[in-house]
Amino acid sequence: MKRILALVGVFLLVGMYIATFVFAMIDSPTADSWFRASIFCTITIPVFLYGYQLIYRYLKNRKDK
Repeated sequence: MKRILALVGVFLLVGMYIATFVFAMIDSPTADSWFRASIFCTITIPVFLYGYQLIYRYLKNRKDK
């Protein structure tokens, strides 16, 4: 489960980095909004994945006891 979640996180982050770079280079009226959304996701996705990992570890340890 951890490996699958880690791979999903890696793919999401790489996708967000590529999207951020592309949105920074595009000269369109909506590119600024997409760029900000991409930066937001680049920060929040790892935070949510870390939180999921903490909750999973806590619930797994609780179930074992």
